[in-house]
Amino acid sequence: MTTFLSRITGAGAGRTPAVNERPIGSWAFMGFAITSFGGPLALAALFGPGVVAGASGAAGLAMLGGVVVFAFPMAIWLRYSREIASSGGLYSFTQAAAGRPVALVQAGLWIISYLLYVLYTTTQIVYDTLPAVFPHVGPYQPALEIAIPVALAGVMVAGRGTALVVIGLIAAGQLAIAAALGGLTVAHLNTPAATFGGSAPAGDVATATAQTALLYICGSLPLFLGGELARPARTMRRGLIAAFLVTAAVVTVAVAPLAAAPADTLVAIPGMTVAQQFAGRGFAVVVGVGVAVSIAGVILVEYFALSRLVTAMTSWPRRPVIIAIGAVLVVFAPLTLINPQQIYSDLLTPSLVGLWASMLIVFAVYPRFAIKRGSRPLPVLVVTLAASALAIYGLWSAIAHSGT
Repeated sequence: MTTFLSRITGAGAGRTPAVNERPIGSWAFMGFAITSFGGPLALAALFGPGVVAGASGAAGLAMLGGVVVFAFPMAIWLRYSREIASSGGLYSFTQAAAGRPVALVQAGLWIISYLLYVLYTTTQIVYDTLPAVFPHVGPYQPALEIAIPVALAGVMVAGRGTALVVIGLIAAGQLAIAAALGGLTVAHLNTPAATFGGSAPAGDVATATAQTALLYICGSLPLFLGGELARPARTMRRGLIAAFLVTAAVVTVAVAPLAAAPADTLVAIPGMTVAQQFAGRGFAVVVGVGVAVSIAGVILVEYFALSRLVTAMTSWPRRPVIIAIGAVLVVFAPLTLINPQQIYSDLLTPSLVGLWASMLIVFAVYPRFAIKRGSRPLPVLVVTLAASALAIYGLWSAIAHSGT
């Protein structure tokens, strides 16, 4: 594998950790992967309920359908990662399949997408999420808009070990709170099984299924850790599968019972409303703050992946890259205070378009990679068409909903 990898990615994208830097362990990778999958608590308490609101009578069916649909992109990532372990992640996959020029286009779109996400998502936390938890947070919002990026940059600049510990703690906390929230919804609203056989218009179920699948797309971020793992093929494949299944399970258990109370899916943070109804204000605040931390965790893992990709593409030293990204994050933060909601709205659509366009390239060139390496053409084409269809739907959804 080392020879093959060095041939397609070059020394800067190799799997050997930096001098005096231990390989990332399987548990650290697992924590990173769990945090990457949209943030389990954010999906369970905030995004997931909104997605199934239109098909609430069949919420469980839609959630399960989303897992099945997302299995196609996962299958492509896992097949690539059997032979490619690199800090270049998706860029290295594309390079192996279609060459460096195409890979540079893919990586450029990906960098634009995630750099914008890192820059604008603090606004979502400060002006959308936290006010639902603390109604009187208004006077502190400007300070938080600056403090959160500074804190995230500080975690990354402090070193890889510090960042992985913080990410791991965020992952563990999310799972614990999401599991407790799921216990509440099952106990007080409805059993998840009831919504797997429920009724809802077919179009609404299909839309909820596709939208659920879109929620998991940040699960590609752990692929950028491939160059720092002792056994990358084994660790990435097992870790990604386990993280995805755990995340999907806790999200489904928490969200599916909300079909019994569809009105609760339309509030600012549905999971927080349910927590307050059945466990009191204290746990509701824990859920709300946890959602904010969950979103911040996704920013952190995106920051982490960006630093690896830029290093792999350029062979620049990693630490200056991390500092440079942090500087952009910190300098941009005060600019958002000019008009936070407008800046968030203006950057959201190009970020999503760049994300799905970059993913479409990875999926579309996959047959050139897999068939040349002995995979059977028919399964490869089926998986490619399904994953590409999801990316095209993501593109359409981003454009169709721009400005709404």
